[in-house]
Amino acid sequence: MQTLRIGIVDLDTSHPNNWVPILKELGHQVVAVFDGGTVHEEGYASQFAERHEIKVVCESLEEMAQLVDIAIIHSVNWDLHVVRARPFVEAGKAVMIDKPMAGNLRDIQQLQEWERRGVRITGGSSLSVCEEVREWHRQHDPNDQIVTVLAGCSVDEFNYGIHAFYFLQAIMGPGIESVRSAGVHLQHQIELTWQDGRKGFLSIGTTQGYLPFYATIVTENTVKHLQVDNSRLYRSFLEASLPYLAGDAEPFVSISQLLEAELAAMAARKSFLLGGQQIALKQLSHEDQGYEGASFAAQYREKAKGH
Repeated sequence: MQTLRIGIVDLDTSHPNNWVPILKELGHQVVAVFDGGTVHEEGYASQFAERHEIKVVCESLEEMAQLVDIAIIHSVNWDLHVVRARPFVEAGKAVMIDKPMAGNLRDIQQLQEWERRGVRITGGSSLSVCEEVREWHRQHDPNDQIVTVLAGCSVDEFNYGIHAFYFLQAIMGPGIESVRSAGVHLQHQIELTWQDGRKGFLSIGTTQGYLPFYATIVTENTVKHLQVDNSRLYRSFLEASLPYLAGDAEPFVSISQLLEAELAAMAARKSFLLGGQQIALKQLSHEDQGYEGASFAAQYREKAKGH
């Protein structure tokens, strides 16, 4: 694969610090950074660039779009993701968007429209290609049908909880048709139904302690429990994504398939607000509340200051 010139957009989370060394180890150049100031004070981008030996701190995304082959967008306010991606799309550059990729239907439809236009765009959660799921699929007899899967994690329902949606989809495959909230007992319990009738279950949201990403897979002949090794997640995700973004391979999964996770999370929220009604993904509309990124980002900033 060719050496890519990569730009990092928004330094809000821990991911940029963790991803840049991996990108360099994989043989690529991180040539520019931009930070919109959602979480960090002015000057942080320069400190980040110095720490990681990145030559250019951009004043605008349009400036960065002229310097890079790929932009990786890490904005903790997911409502900014489409806005941040647009200058790169218009410049014909590839884009990777960190999870959650979007929190409302309008943004999801824009990402899907870009994909239809041939834009190289991907992202979401590293759980979509984690080693534990890949190993399970390698060993699993496809004739041994899945009965059900329970998966989950902690921390919060969407910014972190979205990982569990991706994890469940990576195990069971695409084709989520509808979602039903089963209510909240310490965590939010959610039932997802696939187009072929299979059901999977999630338990997500805040708990007293940190829970690892986990899944228990029940097939007709076996029961298998997976617990994810977080230390391998980022590298696996980048190794799976970059060849496609470089134009050297097909996407490991289309962005429309990946976005089923966000749509399912939105359907779970709508179901909860409607007292547990079954909500088909096709029933979602622009009027649905979705998940609001700016308010989450404000809370995130306050917590970051507290540290």
